[in-house]
Amino acid sequence: MATMTLTGRVTDGPSGFTGVEATPEWAAEIKRLARERNATILAHNYQLPEIQDVADHVGDSLALSRIAAEAPEDTIVFCGVHFMAETAKILSPDKTVLIPDQRAGCSLADSISADELREWKAEHPGALVVSYVNTTAAVKALTDICCTSSNAVDVVASIDPDREVLFLPDQFLGAHVKRVTGRENMHIWAGECHVHAGINGDELTEQARTHPDAELFVHPECGCATSALYLAGEGAFPAERVHILSTGGMIDAAKAATSHQVLVATEIGMLHQLRKAAPGIDFQAVNDRASCKYMKMITPAALLRCLTENRDEVHVDPETAAAGRDSVLRMIAIGNSGGGE
Repeated sequence: MATMTLTGRVTDGPSGFTGVEATPEWAAEIKRLARERNATILAHNYQLPEIQDVADHVGDSLALSRIAAEAPEDTIVFCGVHFMAETAKILSPDKTVLIPDQRAGCSLADSISADELREWKAEHPGALVVSYVNTTAAVKALTDICCTSSNAVDVVASIDPDREVLFLPDQFLGAHVKRVTGRENMHIWAGECHVHAGINGDELTEQARTHPDAELFVHPECGCATSALYLAGEGAFPAERVHILSTGGMIDAAKAATSHQVLVATEIGMLHQLRKAAPGIDFQAVNDRASCKYMKMITPAALLRCLTENRDEVHVDPETAAAGRDSVLRMIAIGNSGGGE
């Protein structure tokens, strides 16, 4: 009866499924349905707090995909954006992978298509392709080695220095890697996450100026990552308090932080897990408008619909999945796969 009462309220609209609030009744029903379906619920760090709180596992996309592969459950419900669910399917080809709303896309993953990558490779014969995990399955299938934001430097550094590298799709992460490695024969695709790109250097500089005792946690996808390093290099902000981190790295850093306040430059959903990890620290967003509309499409109503109706299933062509899996496994073999993004 509870399921019928709740699902009857679900309304579909252009911004996603609505009509159901995250009440204790809803949470209990989600847990019951997951057990009934032999499903495990995974939630990305950028999800709504109520989705994170009802999930079995919360983390970054690669860590969650690896959990999915090892989970005993037959069904994976991935509360994130579409490429993340695809990655879980790539690593768990025999499991059913569901995403609560298949319309939850990603501006970064969409910034390069498989056809565009084929053309780029043709322009640089012999180059080795390094793709951030925030890419579609089709792009991963054309990739030599995947990387995460926490191991991108190690992945690129592992490649023969005389070999050209095509790095995609995030230009800010690419610039960070090129700066750290000093590699000159590295070409960077001009893609970006619209949310992270919108966290700019002027905002970061102003926040740092008005919070001189805070630490800075900056995601390398951010448009302000270069500004953060500039502030540290110029002595405008203590270098030891500037941290360029993946989402997984932010959790570890939060537990080790000694400051009373931390300024966070990434999607605002991350604040929920940071506050849970270190409740004694005041975490503040550098840009409190940095919210991904696609991540927030995974609503309580969408999750309820997903478990009730067994939707939306994510499929990856077996040949594409096999090639994509190879690029991910090559990365894992290098080590330090750390945070997914």
